[in-house]
Amino acid sequence: MSAFNLTQLIPNVGPEYAHVATFGIASAVLLVTGLRARAALGTGESSVVPSSRFSVRGLIELITEYIDGLCTSVIGEHGRKFTPFFAALFTFILFNNLIGLLPGMTPATENLNTTFAMGVFIFITYNFLGFKEAGLGYLKHFWGPFFGLGGLLVVLELISHLVRPMSLGLRLGFVLLGDHTVMGVAYSILPIGLPLPFYLLGLIVCFIQALVFTLLSMVYVGMATAQHH
Repeated sequence: MSAFNLTQLIPNVGPEYAHVATFGIASAVLLVTGLRARAALGTGESSVVPSSRFSVRGLIELITEYIDGLCTSVIGEHGRKFTPFFAALFTFILFNNLIGLLPGMTPATENLNTTFAMGVFIFITYNFLGFKEAGLGYLKHFWGPFFGLGGLLVVLELISHLVRPMSLGLRLGFVLLGDHTVMGVAYSILPIGLPLPFYLLGLIVCFIQALVFTLLSMVYVGMATAQHH
């Protein structure tokens, strides 16, 4: 990608902080968009009547309905209460991914500092939910069903859990970095025409990576809360 980033036009923002600036911009845009969509929702009967034309409200409802179906399929019926969380997570990652398709913009999700932080956030979240749902009984799945194998299973489970934030971060960060780097090379060779196929591929990659991160997070939450349901 180009060394220059549009976020450098913001005072005191150097190239090393481009992902931080992009993260803040994406957060602000999504917050304002969400508030406007909530205001457009209205109250009473108008809040449950679908919009007759394409709108931000309709797009948010579409994403929420899609994520709600995934929560039910992956976690179970009790997973529907997590729909707002996962819908917000998916939308945030997807929007940040798509920012990288804009020339002169570096998405926060191609920086490993950001993606590792998101992985740690999911790690803390699903463990918190596990303790919230089952209390200290949540620790039972670390030990396993057989007492004799408990010590070995504890070690394996701990390693498995500690690797999860890193795998989430590496997968999202490196895939986005590679995809946007290829598009940047194509754009530098021939700005008109050549990048188009890579942009179309980039759209698919942005969606798939947001979906994969969200689905894996659902799986971890489902495993952490399953024994209580």
